[in-house]
Amino acid sequence: MERKIVKNKHIGAYGVIIEDNKIVLIKKARGGYIGKLDLPGGGIEHTENPIETLNRELMEEAGVIVEEQNLLDVFTNNIVWDETNEITEDLHHFGIIYEVKVIGNLKQEPDGIDSLGANWYDINTLNSNEVTPFVKMSLEKLGYKLK
Repeated sequence: MERKIVKNKHIGAYGVIIEDNKIVLIKKARGGYIGKLDLPGGGIEHTENPIETLNRELMEEAGVIVEEQNLLDVFTNNIVWDETNEITEDLHHFGIIYEVKVIGNLKQEPDGIDSLGANWYDINTLNSNEVTPFVKMSLEKLGYKLK
């Protein structure tokens, strides 16, 4: 049986939360980045603007309220993975990335959608193989180097 290749694009807003050389990341529960550490955030819903998405997603995934946000950059990445035994997904992923300051306590439990929970990670101990491309690109833009 021939595999079906499905081409999709995804546009999302994501937050970089850094304090004392630690960054808030979520562990991905599904999709092409499954098992990787990612920035909290997600897809822009119909009629939402990126700031509304950022606020909604950071509350859903990390349990925090955005107090301040500044646009860091817009990154793209292409990822291909086997979604099922019959389907390969070829995803062009667009990320609108913000540096954010937040208030509230971090929610560490899974969101029931695609996050296995948020946590603080020491940037100095992160390995580039354990994070998504958006994490790596964001940290590099801010002057950090991963192992």
